[in-house]
Amino acid sequence: MNNSVFRTKIYPILQTAYRWYSKTPEHFLEVAYQAALKIKVIEDEHFNGNKIDSSTARYSSSIMNYFQADLQKQLQVIRTRLKIFNTSRTFLQASSAKIGDRDSEETEKINLILDKLRFIDEVTSKYVQNKEILYSDKLVTKEDGSISVPLTAKEQKQLQNTRPPENRSKANTTGVVPRSIFNTINRLQVELDPNAEQDVVQKFRKSQQTTIISVRFVLLLIVVPILTHQLSKAFVVGPLVDKFQLLERLHKPEEVALFLNYEMEEEALRELHKFEEKIRFENLINESNPLSKEQIEIEIKDEAKHLAQRYRRNSDNALKNVFADILSVMTFVWLLVISKRDIAVLKEFFDNVVYGLSDSAKAFIIILFTDIFVGFHSPHGWEVILEGISRHWGLPANHEFIFLFIATFPVVLDTIFKYWIFRYLNRVSPSAVATYRNMNE
Repeated sequence: MNNSVFRTKIYPILQTAYRWYSKTPEHFLEVAYQAALKIKVIEDEHFNGNKIDSSTARYSSSIMNYFQADLQKQLQVIRTRLKIFNTSRTFLQASSAKIGDRDSEETEKINLILDKLRFIDEVTSKYVQNKEILYSDKLVTKEDGSISVPLTAKEQKQLQNTRPPENRSKANTTGVVPRSIFNTINRLQVELDPNAEQDVVQKFRKSQQTTIISVRFVLLLIVVPILTHQLSKAFVVGPLVDKFQLLERLHKPEEVALFLNYEMEEEALRELHKFEEKIRFENLINESNPLSKEQIEIEIKDEAKHLAQRYRRNSDNALKNVFADILSVMTFVWLLVISKRDIAVLKEFFDNVVYGLSDSAKAFIIILFTDIFVGFHSPHGWEVILEGISRHWGLPANHEFIFLFIATFPVVLDTIFKYWIFRYLNRVSPSAVATYRNMNE
């Protein structure tokens, strides 16, 4: 009974699992092969069959960054899939060592595998200097598009000790023909190309479309939240808050707070005190028709009622601002979620604009922003901004929090600016960094 159950139920499951396991290496090799094909397609369509590099084709920095990112992604796929392929074949060889001689079908399968591996090696040899790099966990993409593995400190020291001395000269570092001649020949080939004008028109149309999409998206990010705030405050939040306040004043008029915080109360008292001093001063210098004490009290009482109405409206307006701002933020986040494509176009547009500026313009913009937000006079600006936000929401201005914020947040921003300059701008435009340092000094 046990043998029949094993043959009818368990054995087919084990056989199916073994077939799937035996095909696992071929599957991962096929994935690596498809990734190599994608790299080859990019080379043939955009780089005339050459290496994916800025020296083999004329593209902008943003387009080259796109190709380099796709290249690195495909090389990463090849690396991981080949690693799994070799590991799984090791176990399969160990389990099938007693099977015997391979037949013609197995030989044909091996030849197909070897052809795919040769193609992968042919494609990746342009970017990987050593075949063992494909199985390393740390890959670094150089500026020329090649892939390498960073050396440890010990390996660098051994390399320096074993490297033979070189007698470098200008003859060793330069070619027989200057590079400028080849660059001029390439530029002439581009200008004499009959399709050059059409390419220029297509690039201009693409740039124009990118600019239109970016400007429209920025306007949407600004206009839509503002309209949401105003419309919701006028037609949704405002009537609800007014109705709630009215009901509360009718049921519990003695418990309704006139001021949201103590700062509003102190400000109203200062205004009332100032008005009282003004009335008394005008009464003292008015010799023709001075006011009596009763009239002065009536004037002061009327002004107090006017101030109470105004600060009650300010309190209600602060409550409306809180809910309207929440709806505006939700609208802004919703726009970002549904506009991923527009965000990518906007990022490309900003990259072209920022990195297309001259070195002096880049340095000027960096110094302007750093001086405004993290400079010597920035604490006063941050204090005004935080107090305005507190007044907008009807919150008391906590000066301890404001001072703590000013003492920490600009420092964090300054660190981010310096890291961005060191990490990205120094690599993309070293001359702009040098100009920035000279202007800053």
